[in-house]
Amino acid sequence: MPSRPEVTGKRGSGSSMKEPFSQELSPLVRIVDDEETVRNSEKFIFRIIGLESETYGSAEEFIDRVDETRPGCIVADLRMKEINGLEMMTILRSRGIKLPIVFLTGHGTVDSAVLALKNGAYDFLQKPVQPERLQEIVLKMIEIDKERRAKEKAVEEKQRLLATLTERERQVLERVALDQMNKVIACDLSIAEHTVKIHRANALRKLGVRTAMEAANFLKEARSNE
Repeated sequence: MPSRPEVTGKRGSGSSMKEPFSQELSPLVRIVDDEETVRNSEKFIFRIIGLESETYGSAEEFIDRVDETRPGCIVADLRMKEINGLEMMTILRSRGIKLPIVFLTGHGTVDSAVLALKNGAYDFLQKPVQPERLQEIVLKMIEIDKERRAKEKAVEEKQRLLATLTERERQVLERVALDQMNKVIACDLSIAEHTVKIHRANALRKLGVRTAMEAANFLKEARSNE
């Protein structure tokens, strides 16, 4: 049976130690390994630095239960029965799961390490791995995942604001972003220059930008994940 999620790192009120992350962020380390002793060992390694982890006994179990809602990362064995680590990563990526992954293996080769990294793994470590090294890598992966989520959230907010524009406001904005003059835009759209000024002002106000360059950057960022 898979381990239940376990909140770790809680300290007594008199302790001077601080948790590496606030409860609000609540990162989770997903441990995928077919050896129970390894799973328990890694869980302990993360617990002592205040990180919560959840364990899975196979790639199949993880694929069936994976939830990317919480930020974090994946620590997975490379060689597992049925579905190995690389195959698991391919399946996850095909489903849009972007959690960073570090692979651990007791039978690693240069070729397998290169293949893992080429396919998007964050790192590749030989077992037995030094606890401090694994902790360091996991903390870095969590930061990377948090940054990715923040960027995606910023893009989503820009897309939301862009969707508030009328069709005409958007047409004008597209041309403003190209640094076209109002009279040129008016001629292009067959509307009065005064009307262009109104749509331009409304579009820039809704998006919270002021200049043509800011409008161009806004559109570029809003379309960055298309």
